[in-house]
Amino acid sequence: MKAVILAAGEGTRLEPLTAVRPKPMLPVANKPLLEYVVEAAAEAGIDEIVIVVGYKRERIQNHFGDGDDWGVDIEYVLQEKQLGTGHAILQVEDVVGDEFVVLNGDLIMGSESVERLVRRREATGNTVMSVIRSRQPSAYGVVELDGDTVVSVVEKPPEHTQPSNLINAGAYAFDRSIFDAIRETDSPGEQAITDTFSRIAGHGDIEGVRFEGQWLDVSHLWDLLSVNGRILDHMAAADHPSVSVHESAVVSDNCVVGPDTYVRANATVLPGVSLGANVEVGSNAVVSNSVVFADATIEPGAVVRDCIVGENATVGENATVSGGDTDIVVNGNHCENVRLGGVVGDNADLGGGVTVSPGTVIGNGTTVATGASVSGRIESNATVRRG
Repeated sequence: MKAVILAAGEGTRLEPLTAVRPKPMLPVANKPLLEYVVEAAAEAGIDEIVIVVGYKRERIQNHFGDGDDWGVDIEYVLQEKQLGTGHAILQVEDVVGDEFVVLNGDLIMGSESVERLVRRREATGNTVMSVIRSRQPSAYGVVELDGDTVVSVVEKPPEHTQPSNLINAGAYAFDRSIFDAIRETDSPGEQAITDTFSRIAGHGDIEGVRFEGQWLDVSHLWDLLSVNGRILDHMAAADHPSVSVHESAVVSDNCVVGPDTYVRANATVLPGVSLGANVEVGSNAVVSNSVVFADATIEPGAVVRDCIVGENATVGENATVSGGDTDIVVNGNHCENVRLGGVVGDNADLGGGVTVSPGTVIGNGTTVATGASVSGRIESNATVRRG
C-alpha cells in the first residue's frame, strides 16, 4: 500500500513565509513539516510514497530526492493548478494500486496513527477517515459518527450547529473507487475531498478511525510557534559538535540548534527556541519561544520573544520584539488572544533599537530603519523610517 502525501499548496495564511517556500517546507524544530509526515509513513512500514507537488515544488524535490535518506522510494506527481485536495488525489490515479493511504503534508501525526488507518482498511475494506477531538471543531471539517460509521461531514459549521467535537484529521485510506466518487461530486470552486465525503457520508461505507496522541496542525503563523514548542517538549537533547556556544552564554535544554550556529557571550536562549543552520545570536541577546530560520542574525542586546525570524533576516542591535498575546486579522478573520510577538520576513533587516509591537508581520526584504517602531502588517520590500 502506497502513501500519497498532499504537498502542492501554498498556504496564504502563512505569508510572507510562504511567498518563497511551500507551506509543507516550513521548519519545525529545524525540520520541514513534510519531513515529519514522510517519517511517520516510513515508521508505519510504508516504503513507497507519492508526493503531490505544485507550488514551489523544487524546494520539496531538492530536499527529499528519491527518498533514500528516509529508507523509502519517493516519486512525485505534479498538480499544475492547486484546485483542492480532491483534485490533488485525482492526479495520482495512474501511479497507485488498488489501495492507498492519503496524508496531508502539513499535518504532523504519529506513525501509530498511520498504522491504525492501514489496519482498519485491511480489516474492513471500507474507505477510512481519520477523526480526532478538537476544542475548536468549527475551524475544521466536523464529523458525525454512528458507532464507527461516518454519517455526516460538515466543513467549518457555525458553532451553534456543529454536530460533534470530532474533526477530520486529514488522513484517509481508499481504494480506486474514490476517483470516480471525486469526479461525480459537483464542487463549486476548488474540488475538496470533504465535498465528496459530504456527498457519500451516510451510505455506510466510510468508517471513522479515532486518532489519539500526536496531531499538530499549522494553519496560522502563531501555530508555527506552538507546534515548534510541542515538538521540542518531546525531543531528546542532542549534541551539536559544529555549534559554538560561548562559555558565558546559556542555551536551555528545550531548544534545538542547527549546525554552524554561534551563540555569543552572555546571550540567553530560553526554552521553545529553534535556531536554524548558520544562525548568529549576538552577545547579551535574549531569545525565547521563537523559530529562527537558517542564516538569520540576531545582533547584540536584541530581545526576541514569541517571534518567527525568516531566512537571512537581521534583528538589529538592541531591537525589541517584546512578545505576548495579541489580536490579529488574517484574510479578513479576526483572531483574538494569539501568542505572536512578530514575524520578520526572509531577508528583512531591522535596524538597531527597533521596537516591534505584538502581532506585527514584516514582509520579506523589508528594511526598518534604526530606532523605528512598527506594528500591524508591513508589505514586502518596503522601507520604514523613524517618525
